Amino acid sequence: MLLEAIYHRPKQNWCYAYDERTIHIRIRTKRDDIDSIQAMTGDKYAWEQTLTYIPMTIMSSDELFDYWECEVIPPHRRLKYGFILQKGKEKLWMTEYTFLNEPPENPDRLFDFPYINQVDVFTTPEWVKDAVFYQIFPERFANGDASLDPKGTLPWGGKPERENFFGGDLQGVIDHIDHLSNLGINAIYFTPLFTATTNHKYDTEDYLQIDPQFGDAELLKKLVSICHERGIRVLLDAVFNHSGRTFAPFVDVQKNGEQSRYKDWFHVNKFPITVENGIPTYETFAFEPLMPKLNTENPEVKAYLLKVAEYWIKDIGIDGWRLDVANEVDHQFWREFRQVVKKTKPDAYILGEIWHESSNWLQGDQFDAVMNYPFTNATLDFFVEGSTDAEGFSHAIGKQLARYPQQANEVTFNLLDSHDTARLITLCKDDQRKMKLATTFMLTFSGTPCIYYGDEVGITGGQDPDCRKCMEWDPKKQDQELFKFYQELIKLRLDHRALRTGKFTFLASEAGQTTLAYAREDDQEKFVILMNNDSKAQSIKIDIEDTQFMDVHSSKTYAFKNGSLNVKLLPYESIILKAIR
Repeated sequence: MLLEAIYHRPKQNWCYAYDERTIHIRIRTKRDDIDSIQAMTGDKYAWEQTLTYIPMTIMSSDELFDYWECEVIPPHRRLKYGFILQKGKEKLWMTEYTFLNEPPENPDRLFDFPYINQVDVFTTPEWVKDAVFYQIFPERFANGDASLDPKGTLPWGGKPERENFFGGDLQGVIDHIDHLSNLGINAIYFTPLFTATTNHKYDTEDYLQIDPQFGDAELLKKLVSICHERGIRVLLDAVFNHSGRTFAPFVDVQKNGEQSRYKDWFHVNKFPITVENGIPTYETFAFEPLMPKLNTENPEVKAYLLKVAEYWIKDIGIDGWRLDVANEVDHQFWREFRQVVKKTKPDAYILGEIWHESSNWLQGDQFDAVMNYPFTNATLDFFVEGSTDAEGFSHAIGKQLARYPQQANEVTFNLLDSHDTARLITLCKDDQRKMKLATTFMLTFSGTPCIYYGDEVGITGGQDPDCRKCMEWDPKKQDQELFKFYQELIKLRLDHRALRTGKFTFLASEAGQTTLAYAREDDQEKFVILMNNDSKAQSIKIDIEDTQFMDVHSSKTYAFKNGSLNVKLLPYESIILKAIR
């Protein structure tokens, strides 16, 4: 055994309370190095009477490591535990202090989970596990009230530029709510709606007002009510890392400089504030002078933003927040933010925009989830770019699953494109077969999927601003076959819990191969998904215990012979099989 590769800590994603009774334990070992692991568990005050050995299984793997996991329900919410590792005839006992060749004489030096305190359990909103999100860029979705159009609004459908407007508004969303219901969407994520000078609205001027271009608070309240009647939740975008240059306190700083009562609302390095050699003399988002960074450690700033967080949930009825540039805001602010939001609406969804590993924000005291860009990158690398093989893809996904507690993985926000990226179909060079493969994986994978507006009808677009085209509402110009594909796949996900919260397991993901197979399974159902990410037809063979499956689309049945199944797949084809039990 390579002992240097073995890792465990009694905290974070390695040992945590999944609920008020259950503890999940994980340990990392070198890939293919250990034959079996058992968790040796018991109560520290009654060790001999409660000693139990629990087999661990490999939950996921990457190119270097296997990640083992087991579930424990301690009799008294306390847990002492260690590990028994076996490779061939070699057997070791792992304690918190060292490795032993014999069982430890007592539990004193084992790992300790002191007690499952209910207040410490990381809980996430149940509804998010069943959600299929739809991202709306409000300025480009639909123009429902031309009287609100800003000066210089262009005819709908023109070329998007960084500074032009087409008049999208909240009434337009209301007018087309049937489109979302027909698609099967049950959650909407809006990019910012608050008063701002730009078309994207990430330069907030007033956090307590809807931009007049979109409507007002009463219209948003009406929209939220209509959505709730249809079982659709609503998530708003909050830009608390920075404001806009027209934000009243920053206007005061620009006017009064060091004498401004708001000077400590921001991070000013030198007065008077200006831009020197392309860099502002005050902290900003990405050196952008229009977006001064807020000082969220300032008590007045904190009180103002927390009031904002509460108001839109309490008075308007929204269901949660997506938090822009979340990793540049201090952790203490987010802890207090969570307390305010969860007190106002306990099942509100708190989603952070973080593009990288995010464990520090997913310990139960800050966010429920983050935007899962590591998932995005892995999926695009395999299905779209072809820069990795099936094994590399499974490694990337396996590594990501091992990073976070299960309750965070269950509600992590999975996306394939957005207002910040080129559109999926354009990345696929207009090859819908690749697009459908990637989308099928997202909609049959763990976590919460999100569809960017217009993908379902074939809207194309390169990098910003091209990815922010006007939604196409002419049925003759919409790809109706693509819409049907999304519609059927969303319905399949919503009809079967196993595809939402069931266990995920790779069944075939070999080095050098472009074929892939994986299973989704719970105590009621089992699905096996087969994929051929290649321009040539290929066969895929999997070993599995079940004897018969049915194709969910064609109803064709597949019988396993001698515990294995061999299926021929057309170029870029996927087949979703459901076990017949």
